[in-house]
Amino acid sequence: MIIGTIKEKKKFENRVSITPDEVKNYVKSGHQVFVEKNAGILSGFTDKSYKEAGASVASSKDILNSADVLVKINCPSPDEAKQLKSKCMVVSQLNINNEADSIKVFNAKKVSAFSLERVPRITRAQDMDILSSQANLAGYHAVIDAAQEFNRVLPLFMTAAGKVTPANVLVIGAGVAGLQAIATAKRLGAIVFATDVRIASKEQVESLGGKFVMVEDDESKNAETKGGYAKEMSAEYQKKQEALLAETLKEMDIVICTAQIPGRKAPLILKKDMLDNMKQGSVIVDLAVESGGNCEYSQLGKVVSKNGLKIVGHANVPGRVANNASSLFSKNVSNFLKLMNFEDKKKSVINKNDEIIKATLICSAGKNLIK
Repeated sequence: MIIGTIKEKKKFENRVSITPDEVKNYVKSGHQVFVEKNAGILSGFTDKSYKEAGASVASSKDILNSADVLVKINCPSPDEAKQLKSKCMVVSQLNINNEADSIKVFNAKKVSAFSLERVPRITRAQDMDILSSQANLAGYHAVIDAAQEFNRVLPLFMTAAGKVTPANVLVIGAGVAGLQAIATAKRLGAIVFATDVRIASKEQVESLGGKFVMVEDDESKNAETKGGYAKEMSAEYQKKQEALLAETLKEMDIVICTAQIPGRKAPLILKKDMLDNMKQGSVIVDLAVESGGNCEYSQLGKVVSKNGLKIVGHANVPGRVANNASSLFSKNVSNFLKLMNFEDKKKSVINKNDEIIKATLICSAGKNLIK
């Protein structure tokens, strides 16, 4: 089979969906791999490295016309989708709520399209979970971005000239990105606090050396979905949590925002009245900026100075460490394709009864399978 990838054209995107290491694995299994010229250059992978791994470098048009499986970081555009081979497979982050035009073309061409952000959070699927692999990197880099904008050091310093006190860091949201941010800030010597609506996250935060900040009541005991994500909380609970958060923020030097709800706009957590009471020189990094943002002052793709605060709204933070992000994404895809017999060069098999396939296959044979 022919497995192909083309350059990502989305703004702020530096990643590539297939790396030379995974090319070797595909070729070893008897597949051909086509990569568009310079597709991996922004991730540190040259055309030479792809050729040495066994791939062929080709044009975007040739790859789209011939690939049995197209792998991409982001959903193919409608124009790219129109060039796809009939009845091929697409494996990507398809973001089905925002890519209706492309999905319409997929159905017209009877494409089987898999949306990897829908991989369920089950043990068997951990090595296919692109959201977790990319969020880990985002959580790490958010702290690095904050430290770069902060005008002080993070750890305690004892010097002959005097003592430098450590920075106070608050992480909002204790999912994969949040937990990595806690661990990174702690390693850099900061005093770390964290908040989340899920009581189950308290133990995880404390195991990393963080101090948990949360309104604990009956509602908080049921604040997690079966998939392990945070639920949207009631207005009454949000009001109590806001009051606690407002007091906590007054002592913080750095805030890392990671709170998101899959498929929905990110909750607005840091509002103007809270922000205006924060210490001058404080830094906020909003990892949720691409889905609306947790901070009222956040702007996508910008670092904003407002009332003595710096608000960092970098887009696609995993793409800021594109080499690592591409390697992890590529491995996630490779593991996912094993579900369809891709370790054997025979024709792939889509088992629609498999719970991972069932969760990710959004359309096939001209029909939408996810409403």
